[in-house]
Amino acid sequence: MLTHYTYHMEALDHTAAHILAQAVKRLFPNAKLGIGSASETGFFYDFDADISEKDLPKIEKEMYKIIKEDIPVVRKEVTKEQAKSLFKDEPYKLEILKDLEPPITIYEQGDFVDLCKGPHVSSTGKVKAVKLLSVSGAYWKGNKDNKQLVRIRGVAFPSKKDLENYLKRIEEASKRDHRRIGKALDLFSLKEEAVGMPFFHPKGWSIFLELVNFMREINKKYGFQEVRTPMMMSKELWKRSGHWDHYKENMFVVEGGEYAIKPMNCPGHILLYSSRPRSYKELPIRYAEFTPLHRNEIRGTLHGLMRVTELSQDDAHVFLREDQLQEEINRLINLIKEVYSVFGMEPKPVLSTRPDDFMGDVKVWDKAEKELKSALDKSGLDYTIEEGEGAFYGPKIDFIIEDALGRKRQTATIQLDFQLPERFGLEYEGPNKKGRPIMIHRAVLGSIERFMGIMIEHYAGKFPIWLAPVQAIVLPITDAVKDYALDVYTRIKNDLRTEVNLEPETLNKKIRNAQLQNIPFIIVVGNREKENNTISIRTLDGNTKTMPIEEFLSKAKSLINKRVNSYTW
Repeated sequence: MLTHYTYHMEALDHTAAHILAQAVKRLFPNAKLGIGSASETGFFYDFDADISEKDLPKIEKEMYKIIKEDIPVVRKEVTKEQAKSLFKDEPYKLEILKDLEPPITIYEQGDFVDLCKGPHVSSTGKVKAVKLLSVSGAYWKGNKDNKQLVRIRGVAFPSKKDLENYLKRIEEASKRDHRRIGKALDLFSLKEEAVGMPFFHPKGWSIFLELVNFMREINKKYGFQEVRTPMMMSKELWKRSGHWDHYKENMFVVEGGEYAIKPMNCPGHILLYSSRPRSYKELPIRYAEFTPLHRNEIRGTLHGLMRVTELSQDDAHVFLREDQLQEEINRLINLIKEVYSVFGMEPKPVLSTRPDDFMGDVKVWDKAEKELKSALDKSGLDYTIEEGEGAFYGPKIDFIIEDALGRKRQTATIQLDFQLPERFGLEYEGPNKKGRPIMIHRAVLGSIERFMGIMIEHYAGKFPIWLAPVQAIVLPITDAVKDYALDVYTRIKNDLRTEVNLEPETLNKKIRNAQLQNIPFIIVVGNREKENNTISIRTLDGNTKTMPIEEFLSKAKSLINKRVNSYTW
């Protein structure tokens, strides 16, 4: 997503959402208002109304009329009874009011009034440019058992120039859309027969496996042991872990209700830890797993590879003593830095501290937060702190990456957990007495599917050699050298993912097709190459070289093994 979110933009987007609602009420007087707000990608508003994409131009035109009117935006506080009177014809607002405590905050702009905490700009005229982007379905309050409303999304900016720049980025983002590129490069497909569960084609699966194998190498280097736990476990386990009470609606529960397909691996890893008595000398114990997980996501939230119902995480958990925390966090931060350096990215950490609804001992929390902060200070990474944004079970560090278009994505995470070891009664035998381990939840790429989607868009389908689904293609100039082309193909196919094109097409067409498939090495062979036992190589960055086959193989394998991002020899 393209983020343009600051406090000023939040106020601008809030007001734009109200301008949208005011425009809809003018054009569709019978429309009922749901919820509208600013978001990290602009603004949105939900309506109970018959509105479609074809209505967006006239709604946008009406919004510009309201902007031109420069209507003052006024904040007021009212009693609950006054609010009920104001919204007597708005059933969704009345439902919201049931959960609000006075005083009730409203914002007025002319004949339009809405429940809102703000912030807002001082008048509609401060919003200089808007663009409505889409119409989609959204369940009332996000509950799939409720009525589906119409959600209109848009963006707003303080100048038309800012909007123009944003739309240019949107256009580039559209060109990089992983769904479009995935289809063009024959990487994956999505089917109605398995909603939210990608079908990986051979080329796409090769990318997936490269990412998994990369993480397996990293896990081994940093002392993680790969394990496998069952896909389906009992209701009693999920109750004990707390998932049954807090996450059940996102789980696939087996008919009869006694088992559920796992949405995450932590309870399984806890059972592995508790399978026998543990000594303090064994710690830290590090488990990693890639077994597919399943999460029952609302259909309207699914998005290509970015949000799916079946996913594989580079999931890992560490069980350790309190005195080992500092060193382990340092190791995990270095691990994350090493992984993202391969993609030419520097992750930006965000430290989230104790929330109001925390569980456990304040002193333990304070010590853990101090350890996390100290580790970040030593890492050399610039980081920010979000007070009170930690999980209820422990503080955490999330890592934000920025792609080629400047879009920010949260991927890696290091989360401390004091609650699950307590819930499951985990222990270790200390030198003098029993102790309770701390648990760390760790992901680096996160969902492999989502990360693959991010990389498709980041590289615009032009993958580094090591990730490219087809790394080389052999093209004979004429039929007379087909046998040599096949010989070259045979000699390199075991070391590189290689294809050969023997179709009766012109060489220019073959080269063009290979370039459209973003194949890093286009190998052209003719009579000269056959006579000299060489090959002519053209790379995606436009360089051409002629060399013996074995020399090419040696150089290519070196680039692949080093996982470099360029094609420079």
